[in-house]
Amino acid sequence: MKNTRRKHSDAFKTEVALEAIRERKTLSELAQEYQLAPAQISTWKAEFLSNAQMAFGFKRKKEDALDKQTDDLYNQIGRLKMENEWLKKS
Repeated sequence: MKNTRRKHSDAFKTEVALEAIRERKTLSELAQEYQLAPAQISTWKAEFLSNAQMAFGFKRKKEDALDKQTDDLYNQIGRLKMENEWLKKS
């Protein structure tokens, strides 16, 4: 019988990692509850903790990127308007 790899959503991984961080249950208990290997839970927990600093800075970086993109678009609109006016005069 062929085993297929299971794909877990980011929300599921986060839930499991948070449960592991809380340490209310052992890794073995969590592994049985979620039908995962204890090593997989440890990996997700370590990954979650190593990327924790992104939780609060992500929104700001996203807004900065949008502001930059908006400024670029306004500059492009200005150039196109100037070209359009110059072509109308010619």
